Amino acid sequence: MKGKWKGSKRKLGLPAALLLCSLSFLAGLFVPTFFFQDVPIIKPKPRMLEAVQEKTYRDPMPNGVTGESSIESIPFQVLSWKPRAYYFPNFATSEQCEHVIEMAKVNLKPSGLALREGETEESTKGTRTSSGTFISASEDETGTLDLIEKKIAKVTSIPQSHGEAFNILRYEIGQKYDSHYDAFNPSEYGPQSSQRVQSYM
Repeated sequence: MKGKWKGSKRKLGLPAALLLCSLSFLAGLFVPTFFFQDVPIIKPKPRMLEAVQEKTYRDPMPNGVTGESSIESIPFQVLSWKPRAYYFPNFATSEQCEHVIEMAKVNLKPSGLALREGETEESTKGTRTSSGTFISASEDETGTLDLIEKKIAKVTSIPQSHGEAFNILRYEIGQKYDSHYDAFNPSEYGPQSSQRVQSYM
């Protein structure tokens, strides 16, 4: 008959358990320092913002008859997604602006106002007090307005042939144009032969 061996279990008292935990903590704290004294401590380098060079574009792709043979970058800022509004800094040079002003100022007259059904010039008096004129790119022999029109066509993705003539406006101190839509709702203004979908100022 085989006898069964029974192992005895001895429980550690609270003082012994505390002593064992303390020794384990001290060993973990000092032993690595003792064995790895010659290992240099590598401190992480602070991350700094680095200047990123502008991406260089590849050669332009073959263009179609109505396309362009070069790549152009026009900087802009999104001011709002709803309603959608973009800002294009330095879109026209100061020389171009001065040229447009010189062309327009000799033809300035009180700005007109499209009237809704039932409105009259008397009832809308004071709504728009600026002066202005319309100039077509074909009237500019220097080609300045044509260059600006082509640039507008690029950023709006609307062909140059779909644009209106330039509406040059002058606002003196105290003059205004009350809040309005640039498009003309047929239910308010009657049938329209065409419609505005974007404004570029």
